[in-house]
Amino acid sequence: MSDAPVFEIDPPAFWADPYPTLKAMRAAGPVLFVPQLGATLLVRRDDVFENEKKIDIFSSDQPGGLMTQLMGQNMMRKDGPAHQAERAAIFPTVSPRTVKTVWRARFEDFTAAILDEIGPQGQADMVRNIAMRISGEALKVITGLTQIGWDEMDRVSQGMIDGCANYAGDPAVTDRCNDCTAAIDRYIDERVPDLLRAPDHSLLSVQLQAGLTETQYRANVKLAISGGQNEPRDVIAGLTWAMLTHPDQYALVTTGKKTWLDAFEEYARWIAPVGMSPRRVARRHALHGVTLEPEDRVFLMFGSANRDESVFARPDAFDLTQDSGPAVSFGAGPHFCAGAWAARSLIADVAMPMIFQRLTGLRLNGETIFGGWAFRGPIRMPVAWG
Repeated sequence: MSDAPVFEIDPPAFWADPYPTLKAMRAAGPVLFVPQLGATLLVRRDDVFENEKKIDIFSSDQPGGLMTQLMGQNMMRKDGPAHQAERAAIFPTVSPRTVKTVWRARFEDFTAAILDEIGPQGQADMVRNIAMRISGEALKVITGLTQIGWDEMDRVSQGMIDGCANYAGDPAVTDRCNDCTAAIDRYIDERVPDLLRAPDHSLLSVQLQAGLTETQYRANVKLAISGGQNEPRDVIAGLTWAMLTHPDQYALVTTGKKTWLDAFEEYARWIAPVGMSPRRVARRHALHGVTLEPEDRVFLMFGSANRDESVFARPDAFDLTQDSGPAVSFGAGPHFCAGAWAARSLIADVAMPMIFQRLTGLRLNGETIFGGWAFRGPIRMPVAWG
């Protein structure tokens, strides 16, 4: 175990709002051991940015990790040539060209249909009734699992996310995760014959075309679902909330001084939808006077790095005028999020402008509740319009 200074946290308070604790961590030291998480945390931006790239020390290959145990060893839990080979295999699905020429039109079609359907109601929960549906429909077409409903996509995604963050070892959470991964395997089996007969740009299809093994394509589809549902959902809802509570920032977009992409990037810095990424220490390593031992668990704290006072001018403010470029919202090394282009298109090009254009007079209609630190976003967000 590392000899890092010990920093105690209150897990419920950390889940409700991690940012005061993360600020205290940055002040206490760059490398800290948190017994409640059983991990050593890197909390400053430059440390996260630099050390994520050192895969010979901070390895993504984690045979005993929760994600590998529950979902199989996907490409995010591989390093070097093994990771690069699978990343190359899925590139035809997530490339900027495919996003522009294939997915964007699909995004526009189903987003318009969702908003047209819900518009006459005059009120909804932004998370469950709008953002969750848009994210789920996007993930259906991108993964190729088009036969399931958006609500089922969200269910299996959330079940896997909860399982991968189940560091307390709650058996009920593990059981739900296993049920969700088994369901995804069934959905994959249903779609494989169709995609072999009629290949397309979907994630499942391009992996079949590339000759990846069953173990590989199953694990990578589960990876896409675990991250590709909650992150766009949380940013769509969260950015909507941010704009409604910061009218001065919304005005920067409506007047053309800033773009929806600017707003997306700043929100992802301010409230990182993925707050951390785990690593396994592959060999003894000294960092800031702390000795990390082989097999230590390390968390790269993206949510903390994105609010580092030494890097960002106004780290705790949602401010489109500051430079969000140094943020590590999508990662920083070879594991930079492969779905980043699709997320930017879905959210910045399609969902956000269409939500504010079609739901005229959009406003909050009750208390918005946020939660989470490994993954963070609104849980409840009542809105009204008209």
